[in-house]
Amino acid sequence: MEENVKRRIRAGLILAFIAVVIGLLVWSRIQAYSLAPTYKPLELRAYSPWLIPLVYLYDYFSHAWICLLFAFSMAGLIYELVPKETLTKHMGSSKVTGYTLALGIAPFLTVCSCTMVPLFAGILYAGAGIGPAITFLLMAPASNFLAILLTGELISWEVAGARIIASIMVALTAGIIISKTPWGRQIEKEYRMSSASPASAVEAVKPPLDERLMAALKFAGYLAKQILPYFIAGLIAVSYLEAYLPEEIIRGYLTGVGGILLASALGGPLYTPTLVEIVLGRGIWVREGTILSKGALLSWLMGQPYDFANALAVSRITRWKVVASYVIIAWAGSVIFGLLYGILSGSL
Repeated sequence: MEENVKRRIRAGLILAFIAVVIGLLVWSRIQAYSLAPTYKPLELRAYSPWLIPLVYLYDYFSHAWICLLFAFSMAGLIYELVPKETLTKHMGSSKVTGYTLALGIAPFLTVCSCTMVPLFAGILYAGAGIGPAITFLLMAPASNFLAILLTGELISWEVAGARIIASIMVALTAGIIISKTPWGRQIEKEYRMSSASPASAVEAVKPPLDERLMAALKFAGYLAKQILPYFIAGLIAVSYLEAYLPEEIIRGYLTGVGGILLASALGGPLYTPTLVEIVLGRGIWVREGTILSKGALLSWLMGQPYDFANALAVSRITRWKVVASYVIIAWAGSVIFGLLYGILSGSL
């Protein structure tokens, strides 16, 4: 009995903490409190070079800690509580259900392409269709929960919305095309054969609620330890970009069709760690609250799924024909949607 009481108290405290975090974010939205840094380039330039990153980091975290705390907490809860069995059970089809689940669930299960690779391998081993699996692989790093939240808060919700739409279209296109290729079908056949061996049914026993909630917070802490060091390094780089990068260089080389092509070539292959692409994009293309080239910025943000490091890892699972196919499709998508968004927004 005492153990049950302790578990209830522990679960209640964790739920109370989560409620406070959600309440803080809601309150910040009601009060229209800025969750993004407020220093302008000219203001940063007034400080000595060694002080600039310290001032910028303080400015950022004094505003964004609510957003980050909420995002990491929610990511941990979703990762721990979303039933992954549903994912693998219903993604064995290359029909509408498989693709819908891939698009709907993937952003909530991971936060970066490196985390995506083992999950991608797992669902393939479980017998998922190659089309939904590729859609799953590309959707999450391009448009995951943390990335969209921070894109909206640090850059603009218009860009975040464009990022979601473009990511869905590119991930879906890549999945459908690869599912029709001979090499895609061959990989799907191999994994389905390996997953067809009979296995004894084991009913999983779910841990108590307090243990699951604690596991969610531990996973949130793990994500923070994995991501924040790179994120802080990115913020330091951005502080100098915002202070010293001349606007003439941005308008001369990082806008127009050439700027979109350059952004698409750098955004993916060079592998920008998760969330760092957002702060770097803000530092390069946003000036005094104005986005100088929305098309180039979107193309840059869409580079996450086709970086070389993770393409190499995926090639061990699917071989190079599948990898080359989705890399080319993802790159082409980043260029096409960058051009379309640039034209529609009038910033090309």
